[in-house]
This record gives sequence, C-alpha cells and structure tokens, in this order.
Amino acid sequence: MSERYTVRVAKDYLVFCSGHFISYEGHRCERLHGHNYRCAVEIEGPLDENYYVFDFIALKNTTRKITDELDHYMLLPTKNRLILVEEKGLEVHVRYKDRQWIFPRGDCVLLPIENTTAELLARYISQRLLAVIQQQHRYTPEVLRVEVEEGPGQMAIFEQRRET
Repeated sequence: MSERYTVRVAKDYLVFCSGHFISYEGHRCERLHGHNYRCAVEIEGPLDENYYVFDFIALKNTTRKITDELDHYMLLPTKNRLILVEEKGLEVHVRYKDRQWIFPRGDCVLLPIENTTAELLARYISQRLLAVIQQQHRYTPEVLRVEVEEGPGQMAIFEQRRET
C-alpha cells in the first residue's frame, strides 16, 4: 500500500475581484461584468526530510502574490480569436464584432490565454505558481491543483501532473 500526501491552502486573502467577459458558443460574447474570485491550491507529493510536502508559508505567499496581480483589474485575453485586444499608448482597445471598449492600460491585465474563463484562469495561476516553485524552491510537485471559484459553488479546477 502506498502513501500519498497533499497540502492545501485556501485562505481568505487568496482572492481577486476583477472584471471580464468571455466569448462562447463560437459566436457570442458576454456583457462586461465581474466576480469576486477565490483561489485554492493543492500540492501532492512525498514527504521531504522535514516531513512535509511543501512549505505552507511559501505556498501561501507565492499564491497571494499571483492573485494580488489580478485583483481590481480588467482581465483581458490576448489569444482569443474573436476578441481583439490592442495596446494603444496609455489605452487598451478591445473589439468583439461591432462592440468596442477602451480601458486605461493601467487598469488592465493582459493575459496570454484564449478566454478569461475560470478554467483558464486556474491554468494561468497554476503555470505561474509552478514556475516560481521550480525556480525559487527547486521543487516540482507530483501534482499541482489550482481551484478558481467565481461564485459560491461555481468553480473550475486545473491540475498539472509531473511527467514520470
């Protein structure tokens, strides 16, 4: 019988309040709106020489830095084939068919994702978190799982597994 260990952080400060809209059904686009997102992170792996999977403090602090970068901004996808996002000086111009928006550049986070869905936000946070963990802590978890909740009882989970 093998053992598995998981650490999870889901603190009240792992939140970000952001505006967004998504394209869907291949030809539709939501109205501009926002969510009070909540984030939780899990790491699975064996115990290290200190008898823990990964340092809770480092995991909380790193996740908080990433969620803070998204907090109180307009989240815009730069890889969406239907939503055009262009930086023009101090503004970001966004177009979907005949609809247009202009945002101050300083109020936007341009994300290298296809859509600002909870699923892809979870993937983005997970990839950012993994890069920091690998670089700063020289650690690659067996499993890294990120949950993004956009409303009570409505969440998406992204999971990365270490290749063996």
